[in-house]
Amino acid sequence: MSNRKTPSPDLLSRFAAIVGGKYAITDPAEQEGYLVENRGLYRGRTPVVLRPGSTAEVSQILKLASETDTPIVPQGGNTGLVGGQTPSESGAEILLSLTRLDRIREIDPSSNTMTCEAGVILAKAQEAAEGANRLFPLSLGAEGSCTIGGNLSTNAGGTGALAYGVARDLALGLEVVLADGRVWNGLNKLKKDNTGYDLKNLFIGAEGTLGIITAAVLKLFPRPRAVETALAGVASPADALGLLNLANELAGDSITGFEFMPRIGFDFMRDYMPDRRDPLPTPHAWYVLIELSSQASEGLPETMQELLAEAAQRGFVSDAVVAKNLQQAQSFWRLREGIVEVQKYPGGSIKHDISVPVAAVPDFIAEASTAVTKLVPGARPIAFGHLGDGNVHFNVTQPEGADTAAYLARWAEMNAVVHAIAAKFAGSISAEHGVGRLKRELLPQVKDPVALEMMRSFKQALDPKNILNPGKVL
Repeated sequence: MSNRKTPSPDLLSRFAAIVGGKYAITDPAEQEGYLVENRGLYRGRTPVVLRPGSTAEVSQILKLASETDTPIVPQGGNTGLVGGQTPSESGAEILLSLTRLDRIREIDPSSNTMTCEAGVILAKAQEAAEGANRLFPLSLGAEGSCTIGGNLSTNAGGTGALAYGVARDLALGLEVVLADGRVWNGLNKLKKDNTGYDLKNLFIGAEGTLGIITAAVLKLFPRPRAVETALAGVASPADALGLLNLANELAGDSITGFEFMPRIGFDFMRDYMPDRRDPLPTPHAWYVLIELSSQASEGLPETMQELLAEAAQRGFVSDAVVAKNLQQAQSFWRLREGIVEVQKYPGGSIKHDISVPVAAVPDFIAEASTAVTKLVPGARPIAFGHLGDGNVHFNVTQPEGADTAAYLARWAEMNAVVHAIAAKFAGSISAEHGVGRLKRELLPQVKDPVALEMMRSFKQALDPKNILNPGKVL
């Protein structure tokens, strides 16, 4: 890829003609929002941003790209956190924005499916499902701007994964444009289809390196008739785990959210986001946000009360409050979202997206916290996330008064420490954010060699010219 040159003006004109001049962006100022990764870690260049309006146009673009050996970087809402959607600095790659593919083609309540194009904003998909009295449960902090295609390409997780699974579990079928421009129509609604390999799962989580997802058939669920939300104060991650195990015993499939957060995150919100108020009267070392949902219209409040009472009796919970209405429930979730947002204010933050077996979460947090504060005295670990599925966002804020650039320069060094502890607990270095550019060089250290060989074989078979998102994942 390093030998590739910027496409000639004539070739760029041929690409632009496919989408029309209005949707071929060459002005640097207009391109700016497409070229910088969400956290500012990566900034690239491109001779043109193409914004196709149909699968047919995507097909024509890739056919021409294949014929001319032109690399293509697909992008959805540009909310990714590992640089998978950002072009390189070479200026040789064309950026393909899929945000104009924004139609919801069909909602089929009887089949509990919805067919969306890749550029549909996640929040729009949720609203469309709600309009049909159904639930599309994928939920992320960036749902107001991330897209269905990006969610599938990164196999997004989010807060609903405990009950409903990750993006891969929510897709029945795909429409994909291959590297040579051919279109695979795999848009089926079938739960049972044993006619060979399950091809869709090759493309989900592949970050646009094997093909470009242009549409998907998504699973819908009946909307809950009752929802109960509570915020509990607990003394430790071990107590949070005890509360989770008890919730599984008493509430079972009714658990649709189980998030944990540290006190330091609440302190940061107190200092930088004073509209996010702790609803409990006294501080606690850790907090758990619990959501129960049911198709039954009665009985859920009693289940929540029983759970919290039993948890208090067993010493798992120090205090708790149940939301009295939807507004208060939303305020609890805003605290969870605030944990993510507020970390940009107190200084540099080195981030890790880890998953370990659920039972190992407390020990992982303890060991990783000790290790990073030994590596960087005064560093402030902020461990939070989806306890129910073992996904820990283990972020580390710089020491107070430290030089931010010098601190962030130790990103790889701190990653090595944290990732080694995750490996000790048979965990993963990428739970839901993907690999992209950020973790590409780490894969050989953590991935089974045979698995890597198979991944390279798939890449060679489906993209022999390496024009699809080159330099990402592999």
